[in-house]
Amino acid sequence: MARKNFLTDMRLHRSIFRLHFYAGLLVAPFLLILSITGAIYLFNTEIEDIVFGDWRFASAEGPHLAPEVMVDGALAAYPASTATRIDLPVTSERTATVFLTPEMGEPFRVFVDPVTGVALGSFIYGDTLVGFADKMHGSLLIGDRGSNIVELASCWAIVLIMTGLYLWWPRGGGAIWGVFLPRRLKGRLMWREIHAVVGMWASVFILFLIVTGLPWSAHWSGYLQGFLDLTDSGYPASYRTHVNHAAVMSDPTTTLAETTPGIAWTLESAPAPMSDHGHHQMAGAEPIDVGTAASILAREGLTTAYRLVYPKDKHDVFTAYTYPDKPEGQRTIHLDQYTGDVINDIAYADYGVGAKAVELGVQLHMGNYFGVPNQIIMLFAALCGVALAITGPVMWLKRRKAGLGAPPPASGKRAWSIAVILLAFGVVFPALGLSLIAVFAAEQLILGRIAPVRQWLGLRS
Repeated sequence: MARKNFLTDMRLHRSIFRLHFYAGLLVAPFLLILSITGAIYLFNTEIEDIVFGDWRFASAEGPHLAPEVMVDGALAAYPASTATRIDLPVTSERTATVFLTPEMGEPFRVFVDPVTGVALGSFIYGDTLVGFADKMHGSLLIGDRGSNIVELASCWAIVLIMTGLYLWWPRGGGAIWGVFLPRRLKGRLMWREIHAVVGMWASVFILFLIVTGLPWSAHWSGYLQGFLDLTDSGYPASYRTHVNHAAVMSDPTTTLAETTPGIAWTLESAPAPMSDHGHHQMAGAEPIDVGTAASILAREGLTTAYRLVYPKDKHDVFTAYTYPDKPEGQRTIHLDQYTGDVINDIAYADYGVGAKAVELGVQLHMGNYFGVPNQIIMLFAALCGVALAITGPVMWLKRRKAGLGAPPPASGKRAWSIAVILLAFGVVFPALGLSLIAVFAAEQLILGRIAPVRQWLGLRS
């Protein structure tokens, strides 16, 4: 009986409708952007194979050359550059990718035939469709500020989904048809039916995308990593003991995210390993070359399909890591750049339980874990996101034309009930809590006092 009263209480229904209304206003444009760019990035390999097909496949069959020869091939084609990383072919027919930084201009990537060692072509990642989608999806092309906006929109999208499910949940035994299939296919209510039914079908998938995407966000990622560190369920403890930072005069706060862009999420916040430059300088040691590093890695069992990042300075290390579609195959090895000693050798099995869950979620989010079916499911969620982002504003505009405004605010016990629920959301997602306060303060102090805005939103004067 209590459940029925909860679902049929019209004052509560109007109050949640009001919250859904505000969430929709904030989220719709960003949901559209994230859905479209996410759909593009889901098929990043397929798209680049089409656009750069002549560069991404080896021109002949045969044994692959050593990594240093592939790097030399890239530098021969672009001599006024410095190599910073090489991604070895993930399969025998694929090319290697060498990352180069020119004396002037932006870093770029060169595709090198692993059989002949010849550079086939190059591009600046951000100038490609996939690169554009990647950066737009994560930061709206405006850096940290954009990442903050994406995080905020994602948190509000969770509110949007939860309130939407409440609003459209069946309140009678015979309402299942209208919940999962639209009842009206014309007129103003058609948009409501499409919007709500799409939301019902896609809510679980979109919620999954949001939750698995938040670990990459600007602030919430830090909260999550802090929690994993506190519970010893994140990166391996060996990263805290592998180097005496005082002895090498290095900054213990430098993380792998800073020294090794692209490293697995679990290791991003781990302290960056360091080579003991001062000790080796006194002994007259010179850094090892890429060929020596590759030979050592081969001895440790890494022969291909890994990424090798060069030391960025005299204290940094060689870092080789694998990043397969299934995170169970992840492995990271750090080598002292002077002696080639293995400083740390980490596999997926060494991660904490929380980190393992995040890595699994990330690969599912990107459509990698179980191939094409994974891509199709995530594409379905993205396309539903597009539909919701379009039908929501259309539905609201038609509602306004019919003379209907924003639902009235909550009062009394209902207001306190909603406040407690929002407080709980705000504790888990601080950005959401702060923005909720800002939105409702703006309504009371600003929006309701400006006649054109009040009329457009349908607020009470």
